[in-house]
Amino acid sequence: MTNSRFLKACRREPVDATPVWFMRQAGRYMAEYRAIRQKHSLLEICRIPDLATEVTMQPVRRIEVDAAILFSDLLLPLEPMGLPFDFIKGEGPQIERPIESPADIDALRRFEPREQLAHVLQAIRQIQGELAGRVPLIGFAGAPFTLASYAIEGGHSNNFARTKSLMYGHPDAWHKLCALFADIVGDYLVAQIEAGVDVVQVFDSWVGTLGAADYREFVLPHTRRIFEIVGGRVPTIHFGTGTATILELLREAGGDVIGVDWRIPIDEGWARIGADRGVQGNLDPTLLLGPTNRMLTQAEDILQRVGGRAGHIFNLGHGILPSTPLEHVQLLAQFVHRASAAR
Repeated sequence: MTNSRFLKACRREPVDATPVWFMRQAGRYMAEYRAIRQKHSLLEICRIPDLATEVTMQPVRRIEVDAAILFSDLLLPLEPMGLPFDFIKGEGPQIERPIESPADIDALRRFEPREQLAHVLQAIRQIQGELAGRVPLIGFAGAPFTLASYAIEGGHSNNFARTKSLMYGHPDAWHKLCALFADIVGDYLVAQIEAGVDVVQVFDSWVGTLGAADYREFVLPHTRRIFEIVGGRVPTIHFGTGTATILELLREAGGDVIGVDWRIPIDEGWARIGADRGVQGNLDPTLLLGPTNRMLTQAEDILQRVGGRAGHIFNLGHGILPSTPLEHVQLLAQFVHRASAAR
């Protein structure tokens, strides 16, 4: 498994072809996933290891991906902390009682992920049994800013006004909250590694809403803490979107591989991140909805900009959209493998 092209790329070693995987590669664009969702809620799939295993394996069977990613949700640690939530159709996650004050932060609980999230760890063990060494398995968790934003906003937000209001108005409480998230997430990722994942990715999906000064003051120390807890156990990926102005800071926070979205050319992003880190990305997910020739032209441009440098993992800048044709995803993975192997 250590010789897989995906793990080699994470270590910035030469590969026979550029490794490919897709965020949300298991999801609503696949008919077999939709069939399961007709019978089970998203949380049920996350909580039942047999279902999480099946959904994780679906794209591995249908697409030339070089890694599987655990089917789970980054919000799972919230409930055992005292922040129950559910997914509302058409609206996404909704926290029952969002954080509104420092007192709410004081009331949050620490927990043992090996007990309260044991079903996730059981799913990892089952998935590795199903994979049987075919491709590596990625585990993941949410970064402190993104978890805090969900917990404070109560769900998705366009301007993160409540989050920033608490951050600016109660900085001590903010740092207490993020320090708690960092310790819990770090321990949770170590538990995933113990259960068998080969790589871990830290998702900071909404951190692009911050400028560089705010990121350094309010976020960087806590995200760095996660990577310090994980240590060198497995390769690590640090993902965010809208981060073109803070790529250097993401690198400073940690991660062997740094995500680059479509808002900056990948060679420019990599130059700012530094040659001592790998890079993941950076195709716009909406390109998979349009003409395939445009999708492949942009994929070729990314490969040309990378120029065969070791350490590139081909991915989208964010997740596959639900209306994406499966055939486009299959074609893209095949193209990247073929085009990069020929260089």
